[in-house]
Amino acid sequence: MIRLFFFLLGFGITTIGFVYIITYLNYLSIGYTFFEYLSLIFTRFECLLAVVGILIISIVVLTKGDKYDIHI
Repeated sequence: MIRLFFFLLGFGITTIGFVYIITYLNYLSIGYTFFEYLSLIFTRFECLLAVVGILIISIVVLTKGDKYDIHI
């Protein structure tokens, strides 16, 4: 059950991070270059949440659970 919680937590954090990354794509239309956009993405905390969420999901999926865990 705890693995399901962490999986959903990682999914939510990843979603929030990617929403911000897509939102910041609007900077390209006002004159930012692609490299300026990438530097903005890598320095904003809310965009790094996508990486943290993917890391949480990877840990949950790749670790072995108890024999009483729910198999999805």
